[in-house]
Amino acid sequence: MSEDRILKLLEQRLGRRHARQRLGVENDHEAQVFGQGINFFHIENMPIGAAIIRAVLMVSGLYWRGRRNATKVVVRHNVISSPQVPKAFDGFTMLQISDLHVEYSAEAMAEVVRLAGDLSYDITLLTGDYRAKTWGPYDAALEGTRRVCSALRGPVYGVLGNHDTVRMLPGLEEMGIRMLMNEAETIRRGEDRIHLVGIDDAHFYRADNIEKAADGIPHEDFSVLVTHTPEIYRQAAHADFDVLLSGHTHGGQVCLPGGVPLTLSAVLPRALGSGAWRHHGMIGYTAAGAGSSVVPVRFNCPPEITLHRLRRADQ
Repeated sequence: MSEDRILKLLEQRLGRRHARQRLGVENDHEAQVFGQGINFFHIENMPIGAAIIRAVLMVSGLYWRGRRNATKVVVRHNVISSPQVPKAFDGFTMLQISDLHVEYSAEAMAEVVRLAGDLSYDITLLTGDYRAKTWGPYDAALEGTRRVCSALRGPVYGVLGNHDTVRMLPGLEEMGIRMLMNEAETIRRGEDRIHLVGIDDAHFYRADNIEKAADGIPHEDFSVLVTHTPEIYRQAAHADFDVLLSGHTHGGQVCLPGGVPLTLSAVLPRALGSGAWRHHGMIGYTAAGAGSSVVPVRFNCPPEITLHRLRRADQ
């Protein structure tokens, strides 16, 4: 698809200002190693970094073990218990799949497809990073994502991550994903409702706009913020969200025994870097992701897909 055609589609979908701003920031900063975004250093934008890590692992004899680990996707179960959950949504289940990086993670994606086929859930949430690299062609990422989506049932909602170009948006929506670009979607069951709010990438491109996304949602309604990165936890908690679901950190991807991450590539407390957490009154979950980034290995941090089940707690 030509650049002019993509720009026209994005302007129709997002509005002229958002489309041109997002594309402009990408053109100025895509693949930038230092500066830009929340943190200063971006190893995922540094090709020599991947080569060095791979070489060290090969010399140590750990590389192929790490590759095997990266294919062993597990299903995590997380209960979100809150008195704010409407009665009709007690038991409502959301399948979260994050950080696919499909070109680096073909075997893991095949396992995701197999596992998803055996699960029962109401909706799917894709929390960004469909592409392996942070620049360059994206057709392979779209095709790999399409294969994953073909195994999913029910409505699928998604957001973009820091590896994703906004040029992917038309292709993602063509395959049936309702992309939330600083937007909200209301899900109804009878007279009850919950709100899904999704924001554009907040980590690298800083294209998030919580205020716009949540505008019009009543304070007393149950709302779930879907974001690629958990780094906006403070803003989300003070914006009255009940739940924040995210990915981005890979749980560290390379961890010491006990799951202690060497690094999270994110600016946030380590307690928020993986799994379930709370901040003020907001419930959060940071998925370890289904794929792998930079180097397709994992140690002491298995890839995951996550089933979140809403439960109405006693007042």
